[in-house]
Amino acid sequence: MYDRHKTALKMLAIRVLFLSCLATSHQLYGDIYSEIESLSLIRQKQTHLCYREVPAVFFQVAKNEPIRGNGSSIFYQRIEVCCVGYRRVAEQCVPDCSHSSPDNCRNGFCRAPNSCECFEEFVRNEHGSCIHTCPIACQHGRCYMNGTCSCHSGYELDQETRLFCRPHCPLGCGTHQECVAPGKCDCLSGYQRTEFGCQPVCTPDCGYGKCVGPNQCDCFPGYMKRKHRNVCETECYLNCENGFCESRMKCHCHEGYSYDVNTDSCLPQCSDNCNGNGVCIAPGVCRCYEGYELLGNSCEPVCWGGCGYYGRCLAPNVCGCSPDRQHCLFGSCTAQGHCQCPPGLTYFVDRCLSPEHLQHGAMARSEILNYNQQFIHEFRMLIGRLFI
Repeated sequence: MYDRHKTALKMLAIRVLFLSCLATSHQLYGDIYSEIESLSLIRQKQTHLCYREVPAVFFQVAKNEPIRGNGSSIFYQRIEVCCVGYRRVAEQCVPDCSHSSPDNCRNGFCRAPNSCECFEEFVRNEHGSCIHTCPIACQHGRCYMNGTCSCHSGYELDQETRLFCRPHCPLGCGTHQECVAPGKCDCLSGYQRTEFGCQPVCTPDCGYGKCVGPNQCDCFPGYMKRKHRNVCETECYLNCENGFCESRMKCHCHEGYSYDVNTDSCLPQCSDNCNGNGVCIAPGVCRCYEGYELLGNSCEPVCWGGCGYYGRCLAPNVCGCSPDRQHCLFGSCTAQGHCQCPPGLTYFVDRCLSPEHLQHGAMARSEILNYNQQFIHEFRMLIGRLFI
């Protein structure tokens, strides 16, 4: 009897120990699986992922915020971008077919950069789009149930696939031209009409080189292209983004950009420099700092409660009363240019405060510095002009 109880207790202890180990091992292996899964996600995101440095000023979100980039210098920020030929979709870099297909391989699979594979019963037309084939549809023609396509007047079957119809130009088209409608020619994509015929377009321009095809530059003797850049320039140590080196120590900026000595590159220019309250992220395009909004081509401060008829918004949520621009937070401006507080509040330095707040002696250092600045402002606005 004793032995049977002893055996039962031993089995119960083993079972409890086993269950305890299961609980512990589940947590342990769960952590390992979670880590492996995270590593897998990281590797997946790193596929076709490249890095580049851009001016850190583009990441500045607050006015007077110091620039602190994490790149080769504090003026540059290192960011993740998709490698050339790929685009970002749902946090992943996938092949990009937009340069060879106007609708980026709709109705097909973009297997690799500019390699579009159409779905079954679709075919690529002369522009690179995947279109229906007979018996569903026939571009510029009529379908028959046997899968053949009969073209409308002024069109002819595509010689390669014979599954859609192209416009027909009896006299043919010139160099770098295509037949875009019956009897009508126009320049190919990537070319523009000039007095010398259809000429290739390179954006940006080639610098010290010649545009020989759409975004294809041939450099003049003595000039070169840097890695991942198409512009022809002299050998130079400057970054010279948005421009090209015309000598070893001089950067020639593209139109709409000007040279910046900190980044030794060309930064975009905006009128009035976004009114000093934002960042110019492209020629003529401002991104305003926090607390400012874009009005026309300049960034203006926002006062969410408004400043009333006699007030003007001077800084984010800071109203100024005319004519001396006396600051008035949480109050309203009178016709005489004074700050009028709501019932129960008292004006102190630059704002309306409750008696409880005024009696509270302890102030944060940032609050003390703010009050010091406001005292200086009030002095200059009210009586400082008498000492000039």
